[in-house]
Amino acid sequence: MKQVIDNQYYVIDAHCHIYPEKIAEKAVAGTDRFYGFGKSVYDGTVETLLKQGQKAGIDHFIVQSVATTPKQVPSINEFIAGCVAQSGGKMTGLGTLHPDCTDMSGEIERILSLGLRGVKLHPDIQQFPIDDPRCCRIYELCEQNSLPILMHTGDNRYDYSNPNRLRPVLKHYEGLILVGAHLGGYSVWDEAVERLADLPNLFVDCSSSFAFLDDGRVRRIIEAYGVHKVMFATDYPMWSAERELKTLMSLGFSQQEYRMMLSENAKKIFLEPKR
Repeated sequence: MKQVIDNQYYVIDAHCHIYPEKIAEKAVAGTDRFYGFGKSVYDGTVETLLKQGQKAGIDHFIVQSVATTPKQVPSINEFIAGCVAQSGGKMTGLGTLHPDCTDMSGEIERILSLGLRGVKLHPDIQQFPIDDPRCCRIYELCEQNSLPILMHTGDNRYDYSNPNRLRPVLKHYEGLILVGAHLGGYSVWDEAVERLADLPNLFVDCSSSFAFLDDGRVRRIIEAYGVHKVMFATDYPMWSAERELKTLMSLGFSQQEYRMMLSENAKKIFLEPKR
């Protein structure tokens, strides 16, 4: 697998959670409890991310974390920026926000000043509906500052980030670029495609999806969105990077389609300057 990827493709993992070593074990265990389908493959540290990525043939990583309270926002953003600075060009960082931040403009300015290239939101863990009026300022500022949002989307256990809430947001904020994690709707994949595939400002990543869908269904979902709007992602530390790559590469797309999904789409959204 590594030789196939290394020889033909530049690979970006567009969805990676990282944590300081002293809290990584606790943070990963908490996420495992939240989803309830098993134990993550890796430990959530930066060192392991880089090692397992090198083994799998991944060249670059989009890294982020999630603030469960407003007070956590500055320290998480500084941690992500610090990891990026020490990565030797291997990482691009996203900031976190919380809808209860009292100075949203100031937090956006901090994200920009730290060199972070977007915002990560996890409405289901942060427990806010994405069409809550509190979120309007986040969307306005991200739209104004050309900051893409990587958002956890979908969960049939809740109604925080499902397609019924996401579609009106993206129709209203037409200049906002949003990446819907987990093919636009974790555990509600068919509804997500039906309601969201036509939205020009929605992109999706394929993280935390392959384990629950057969290959034919994955391919149909990717084709429904269009390969120009899909990006490879593992949701590190949850899944084996080698296995996720192997699944994607087995779906029978063309070399150019794989180039788009493995790196070109992520480069356009997260790496290329927008301002």
